[in-house]
Amino acid sequence: MFKKLAASPVIIAIILALALLLWLLSGDKYGAKDNAPAEQQTAEQELSLVEARWSDGEPYQLTRVAQGQVLPWRSISIKSQQAGTIVELLTRQGDSVQQGARLLRLSDEGRSELLTQAQANLTLKKQELASARTLGKSQFLSETELTRLESELARAEAEFENARLALAQIEPVAPFNGVIDRRHVEVGDVVQVGTELMQLVQIDKLKVTAQIPQQHIAALQAGQQVNLRLLDGRQLSGELSFISYAADMATRSFYIEVTVANPELLRIAGGSATVEVQLEPVQAHLISPALLSLNSDGQLGVSTVNQQQQVEFYPVQIVSADNEGARVTGLPERAQIITQGAGFVKPGDKVQVAGAKR
Repeated sequence: MFKKLAASPVIIAIILALALLLWLLSGDKYGAKDNAPAEQQTAEQELSLVEARWSDGEPYQLTRVAQGQVLPWRSISIKSQQAGTIVELLTRQGDSVQQGARLLRLSDEGRSELLTQAQANLTLKKQELASARTLGKSQFLSETELTRLESELARAEAEFENARLALAQIEPVAPFNGVIDRRHVEVGDVVQVGTELMQLVQIDKLKVTAQIPQQHIAALQAGQQVNLRLLDGRQLSGELSFISYAADMATRSFYIEVTVANPELLRIAGGSATVEVQLEPVQAHLISPALLSLNSDGQLGVSTVNQQQQVEFYPVQIVSADNEGARVTGLPERAQIITQGAGFVKPGDKVQVAGAKR
C-alpha cells in the first residue's frame, strides 16, 4: 500500500496542502480570540480621562440689592398764611400731634372785629334782599334794583368768608398726624405771609426710595416683600409699593418706593439702608467658580458628562457668589459636573469618568 502511495506524488501533495490550510484557519480563529480584548482595551485607553462629581440643584431665594434712602412718609414745612406776631406756642419741638391740632397763635391784628363787621353786613344784606323780593312781587321794585341787591349780598358773603378764614389762619393746624421735627419761631417773632414756622413729619410709616438697574426691573412687581438693612445692623421688612414706568435718562435706572411700618417711631428717617427685594426662588447649583468656562461662542457655562458618557456644555447664569462658591442656574436638576480635565475635551467627546462622587 505504501508503495502505491509513494508512487502517487500528486495525492501526497494534495493531502499536505489540505493540512496546511486547516492549520492556517485554526491559527486565525484563535488569534482573533486572543487579540479582541487587547483591541478593546486599546480603544478604552484612547478615551480622555476626566474627574467629575454629581451636583443636585436646590431652591435658592433670589434677591436684588440696591442702596436706598429712608424718608418720612410725609414731610411738610408749615408756613404762615397771615402776617403778625407770635403770641403763643401751643406745641414743642418733638411733640406728636393729631390732625387738626392747633400749633401756635398769631396776634389778632383786628381780625376779630373785621369778622364781626362782615357778619353784621351779611345779615343786613340778607334782610334787604328778602324785603326787595317781597316788593318785587308787588311790582314796587324794579328788576335792576333787585339784581343790585343780589350782587351786594354775594359780595357780603365773600367778605364774611375772607374775614372768617383770616381769623382762623392766625392759628395754623396740623394737616396730618405727625411729629414736630423742627420749630423755626419763638414767642415775639414777627412773621410775614410765607414765613416758615415749623417742620411736620409723619414717621409712623416710612418710605424707602432706591434706583434699580434696568436689567433687573423686569423681575420686580408691586407687592413683593423687601428686606431692609440699616447701617447699625437692624433689619426691617417692607413692601414694594411703587415702580416708575420710565427710567432715569442719565442713569438708565428705575425709581422704586418701599413702604415700611414704623409704629415705634424709630429715628431712622433720613438715613440710608440696603434694600433687598426678594424674587421667586430658582433651582441653583452651588459650584466652585473655577469650574466655569467659556465655550467657542463666548458663553459662560459648565461642562458635564451625560448618561452616554459624552461631554455636554450648559450655558449658565451666576445668581450669587460668596465665600461658599457661585450659585448658577441653567443646569439640569441633577448633573455630573467635570471637575478635572474639562479643558482637554469638547462637547460631544466621549470620556471616561474617574472618581465620580454620588
